[in-house]
Amino acid sequence: MWLKNATYQLFSFSNRLRVAICCSILIGGSLFSTAVLAAPAIIPRAPEIAATSYILIDAKTGHIIIEENADEALPPASLTKIMTAYIAVEEIISGNLSLSDQVHISEKAWRMEGSKMFVGVNTQVSVEDLLRGIIIQSGNDASVAIAEHIAGSEEAFSDMMNQYGELLGMSSSFFMNSSGLDTELYYNTMSARDLSLLAQATIERHMDYYPIYAEREFTYNDIRQSNRNSLLFRDRNVDGMKTGWTDAAGYCLVASAERDGMRLISVVMGTVSEESRAIETQKLLTYGFRYFETHKLYDSNQILTNVPVWSGAQSAVDLGIQEEVYVTIPRGQAESMQATVDVDEVIRAPLNDGQIMGVVSVTLDNDTVFSGNVIAMQEVEQGGIFKRLIDWLTLLFSNLFAG
Repeated sequence: MWLKNATYQLFSFSNRLRVAICCSILIGGSLFSTAVLAAPAIIPRAPEIAATSYILIDAKTGHIIIEENADEALPPASLTKIMTAYIAVEEIISGNLSLSDQVHISEKAWRMEGSKMFVGVNTQVSVEDLLRGIIIQSGNDASVAIAEHIAGSEEAFSDMMNQYGELLGMSSSFFMNSSGLDTELYYNTMSARDLSLLAQATIERHMDYYPIYAEREFTYNDIRQSNRNSLLFRDRNVDGMKTGWTDAAGYCLVASAERDGMRLISVVMGTVSEESRAIETQKLLTYGFRYFETHKLYDSNQILTNVPVWSGAQSAVDLGIQEEVYVTIPRGQAESMQATVDVDEVIRAPLNDGQIMGVVSVTLDNDTVFSGNVIAMQEVEQGGIFKRLIDWLTLLFSNLFAG
């Protein structure tokens, strides 16, 4: 950890105590200040992306690296099916559905136009096959079949989609069908930002099922179809997610890739061709991997510093952070970060284990990359009457003679 060999300076101001944790590393037995040694980050201008809307985020942190018109509600075409698959997997996780369940194929599902899995009317198809038909083959028939099986009708399933969208914070999305197929009267709407949130939730919550997005082909009914995400065939770092196209939407692509411990999610909407959506996505991913990194800032329950405690059974308490923290920073700049812990100047017992004591802020080039609560890492009981008296007198005389 970059704070392992930290040095500390104390500053008193406005009844607060600021602990400056200066980033240092041990090299060849000598202590060097990396804030001095590290060169400033030089990041070129982001690439021009030929799309109506796009966004690139760090999947681990949610940090937005690049975006343009990311909140514009647009027709998503078959990108809709990411939500359809998401709900199906949520139903599996909750125990309402299983991969082996057999789904009846209605005439409505069978008659769906556009991309198909080619299921037969009044046949039974497993949930597992339908998931692959939705994700790999982009089957409109498979989407309607799973929607009807889960909710009773596609209309009721659309209500579920909107409820899930609200839970995920997808504020620019509205669903009217499970496939994304446009009609003369309506089409679904989603924004690039909403799609990145949905992709991030899919990767985080559905890791056991996410590998389906990386499968290059699927055969059903003796009909073999290749995954429409061409980046799976040309970039070994890409392992999902989904393509889309209609006249209204243009060519769209949500992609995710992992390299050197960093996972990126990109969304492009409204490009002019299949090749264009792949090229523009590749630009985003290349830029993100080349100039940024996901850095682990803190371990869970990591101690950051130790501060005095007055009137306590012990004279000091460790302060730390409860959950592990990752940040997205310019590549090679981890050692330039500086952290300060801001707590009350006078801390009195008793203290509870886990009690919020202040805030830690981490900056890079005067920009805050993280700010979060610091907590007491152990309980501190109140000291005996003699200890409390001595501490009270010490504080009293300190205030009398201060300044």
